[in-house]
Amino acid sequence: MRILYLILFVLIVFKGANGQNSTSWNNFRGSQDLLGTTNVNFPEKPKKLWNFKVGDNIKSAAVISEGKVVIGATDGFIYCLDLKGKLVWKYKTENSIEAPAMILNGKVYVGNLDGNLYALQFSDGSLIWKYKTDNQIMGSANFWKSGSKTSLIVGSYDYNLHCVDAETGKMRWMYESDNFINGAAACFNGKAIFGGCDGFLHVIDISTGKSESKINVATYVAGSCPVSDKMAYIGDYDGKFSKVDIQAQKIVWSWENKEVKQPFVASAALSGDKVVTGNRDKFVYCFDKNTGKLLWSFNSGNRVEASPVIIKDKVMIANMRGDLALLKLTDGSVIWKYEIGNSILHNPAVIENLMVVCALDGNVYCFGK
Repeated sequence: MRILYLILFVLIVFKGANGQNSTSWNNFRGSQDLLGTTNVNFPEKPKKLWNFKVGDNIKSAAVISEGKVVIGATDGFIYCLDLKGKLVWKYKTENSIEAPAMILNGKVYVGNLDGNLYALQFSDGSLIWKYKTDNQIMGSANFWKSGSKTSLIVGSYDYNLHCVDAETGKMRWMYESDNFINGAAACFNGKAIFGGCDGFLHVIDISTGKSESKINVATYVAGSCPVSDKMAYIGDYDGKFSKVDIQAQKIVWSWENKEVKQPFVASAALSGDKVVTGNRDKFVYCFDKNTGKLLWSFNSGNRVEASPVIIKDKVMIANMRGDLALLKLTDGSVIWKYEIGNSILHNPAVIENLMVVCALDGNVYCFGK
């Protein structure tokens, strides 16, 4: 009986820490630490189940919770669909949406190019509050809970990382970086961790908004970085991919293709001893996370800006030509391919036997069993 209680405790803690279970993909990377990985079952030969056309392009990623899908589009609308592709509700904001939404505690949080962060009721899309930053929001919000207090963490092109009360929409603090903040911050162990366009990896204490460290890693960081065991994995615009020891404030290893230095725009996915990312040089790369050794690479045929998702022993990737591919995590060999035929800028949302991915043609696509 004691062992059973221990197992239940671990499962509850895991779910609470990651905000993820077999039916939920609540933020664009599936968890607060932005690992981009899931242990759900997924078919090796998924079928296209449906598609839904919105009013303009889609540059953001879908999120899924409680049988519903949420997407933001460049027409300024936030769309909520059921898992059969039927519209549940939509809400009009004042500008284009390129940032992925986040679903948390019955609310949807999403930023737009006006710099507004919106909080909507997940049930019907009604507005709860709106928080204003001074420039566009391109990255997803994340969250951290301490006691009864839930804080939202979101970056803006006003150079600031904003901490907002999740219930009231009131600002708790702002932390100023030295350039635009394009990606999302990973929330891990009470810290907000993000790579900025200023080339630094910033580590911020969420309770105070004070900087704990500012690690010089690159010239420009466009994506977000997964964090595990006090290590961050980060790609930059100069074509370098690095593992950073947050506590020691140093780069552990770096890798680059010296012949073709193209940007890493995608965020990495991390599972076990492997870290997988994509590059604008058309390749998907898998490294040993401990040593930095390149384990395999896969030529997708076009630029890879969408972040990969690791599904148990498989990796789902997408490129700017509109190709989807399911690869073996062990060696990068192809299991399944599908041509959507239009650019995919963001990663899919994956739950049990189901995947939702968005394309620049304004379609939301669902694949599954």
